[in-house]
Amino acid sequence: MTRSSAMAALPWLVVLSAITGLSAAARAADLPFETATVSEQTVAEVYVADAVIEAVNRATIAAETSGRIEEIYFDVDDEVKKGDVLLRFSDKEQRARLAQAEARLREAEARQREAEAEQKRVAGVFAKKLVSQSAMDKANANLKAARQRVEAARAAVRQAREQLSYTVVRAPYAGIVVERHVEKGEMARPGTPLMTGFSLEHLRASASVPQNVMSAVREIRKARISLRDPLQPGRRIAEVAAEKVTVFPFADEKSHDFKVRLQLPEDHAVYYPGMFVKAVFDVGSAQKLLVPARAVVHRSEVTAVYVVDDNGRVSFRQVRVGGRLIHGDQLQALAGLNAGERVALDPVHAGVVLKEQRAGGKAQ
Repeated sequence: MTRSSAMAALPWLVVLSAITGLSAAARAADLPFETATVSEQTVAEVYVADAVIEAVNRATIAAETSGRIEEIYFDVDDEVKKGDVLLRFSDKEQRARLAQAEARLREAEARQREAEAEQKRVAGVFAKKLVSQSAMDKANANLKAARQRVEAARAAVRQAREQLSYTVVRAPYAGIVVERHVEKGEMARPGTPLMTGFSLEHLRASASVPQNVMSAVREIRKARISLRDPLQPGRRIAEVAAEKVTVFPFADEKSHDFKVRLQLPEDHAVYYPGMFVKAVFDVGSAQKLLVPARAVVHRSEVTAVYVVDDNGRVSFRQVRVGGRLIHGDQLQALAGLNAGERVALDPVHAGVVLKEQRAGGKAQ
């Protein structure tokens, strides 16, 4: 072929290649499934640790006075409001002590009035030089002592009233009763445990983090609490971001791990004390090759994807992926894929198309 004839044929080659490209794109567009492009993305590096949900406000209420338990108004698993009466003691002894204290106060106040009158009388006589200085000093001292006895009696009344208030045990905050330690009719003394409860308003997750990632956890201080399905470990039931990350400034002497507390938001709905969850800590970022999780199929011990080329041809390719979801619906492609390749998002239909393409190739 001469140079002139080759030049004349060139436009036809361009047209032919364009037609070929269009037909390839058309074939790709005619596929009965969607595809996605494998790409490198900057993703957060995370460290996942086991954690347990704890109640920030958890307390065991103990008796502050002696007495027999007369009434119990709440039991285990009952919800209480702040200030609700949990139980009552028999208060006969405390009321008697209060009556005695009030009687002593009235007596002391009467003695004080008497001492004031005596001091006033002696002061008038002393002004006329009819009594000695020692008599005046004695009257002043008696008045001062009477006033001190009144103050002591008032303090005794306040103490007696406080002891009486201890016979009515109230909830320090709203929450749930988790344990009852006494029965009606039992005798309780100061320090005797009565009830244990916790509040659901303020919860936290407690986790342990190894020292090799502690610097990143302490610097970034960003984490989330994830609740996984026990029957399907890869599926998340709920996930919330921690409002506050508290890192303990010392490590455990045996495990050398650092304890970290994650404050949960108050508007959570599925977390309760004692639940086992996952704490996901951000520890940096890195470039990773990502593939949609729904494109990955498992055939016995083989993990693979259906790759679609520019001509719409489907091939089954074994790959190696990370076992943890990234960005919620993507996995890290560790081997078997390159950036820019397309994978089928519907492996079932892709498998059917692959069989049809193989059958068509054999028929030709």
